[in-house]
Amino acid sequence: MISIKESAIDFLITNKNKIINEWNEQIFYSPEDPFYDKIPLHFGQFIELLIQSFMHKDAHTDDSVKQLAHIIADERLQARTPIVDFINHVSSGRSILIHHLLLQNMSTVESQSILKLMNSCIDQFLFDSISYYSKLQSETVKDHCDTLSQTHKERLTLLGKMTSSFVHEFRNPLTSIMGFVQLLQAETPDIKYLDIISTELQQLNSRITQFLDISKKETQESEKNIFDIGHLIQEVIEFLYPSILEVNANINTNLANNILISGSKEEFRQVLLNIILNALDVLSIENANPMIDISTTEERSKQLTINISNNGQKIQEDMIRDIFKPFITTKERGTGLGLFVCKEIIEKNQGSLTCSSNDVLTTFTIRMPCV
Repeated sequence: MISIKESAIDFLITNKNKIINEWNEQIFYSPEDPFYDKIPLHFGQFIELLIQSFMHKDAHTDDSVKQLAHIIADERLQARTPIVDFINHVSSGRSILIHHLLLQNMSTVESQSILKLMNSCIDQFLFDSISYYSKLQSETVKDHCDTLSQTHKERLTLLGKMTSSFVHEFRNPLTSIMGFVQLLQAETPDIKYLDIISTELQQLNSRITQFLDISKKETQESEKNIFDIGHLIQEVIEFLYPSILEVNANINTNLANNILISGSKEEFRQVLLNIILNALDVLSIENANPMIDISTTEERSKQLTINISNNGQKIQEDMIRDIFKPFITTKERGTGLGLFVCKEIIEKNQGSLTCSSNDVLTTFTIRMPCV
């Protein structure tokens, strides 16, 4: 029986020239670009490395992919073209790969497995490219800045654009997943839960749009409404149920009834998602009894308090002081912007977001006025 990797290799070898030609027809770079002649070659080189990676993935192939990523990042910086353009071109290549994959006479499971392999390689390639571009950009900025604060400001602007680009890039695999769900609904409408999956994917897509709106430099006033914070917390927990199961965490809630607040419901959803997902990330690391406690209380002064606690590893005091600053993160590949955005949202609504941590619990506390 042919393995998934062998199917992926056969698919890439068979469709390589069609994919490359179609990609070259879609992209556009100015003829004045100093690396204009090299640009069409890079995608072909990446497809070759993709095939090699599937054939025998080892440190050598990983280094080859990283080397190509660094070459392209250096060229884009020298050409003074926005890194977003490069990300969009890779996105086009990914879409073409998905399109040709869907045309193959494969089972849904086989197509999804191959897509997962390709997305993993493409995501790593993008990460290496943008990380190196960021490093080179930071060095360039540093050389031309008179003070550290100026350098920090430039890096903040660059990383903000990169974060928006990453989130935008997530839409491609999300679109393919939504497409597979639609195929399943058409072919086997009796399968349970497909409507729920489709609805949740659409909500995820809308949240991606929301994050892109938040990350824009221009301040846009979000639509405000009055909603029950307890109901929203339950919605977020239900949405995160697969992630909670994966960590095998116990979620304990003590939510007061009918606490209404005024603000953008989607922005508050983003805050809750970010804090709870961070807790799940921490709990996934060697925890025998992972647990998250969420409670809400309303004081007589119409002040709402939300406590979100987890029994993960303690956050050190020096990290607590800076945890809401941009670029501060304990994750290996985190951007350090999630909690920064959360704090901005809460403070915009006349509230506060704080963190405390000891050997037993780490607690994020939101305080804000309620209706």
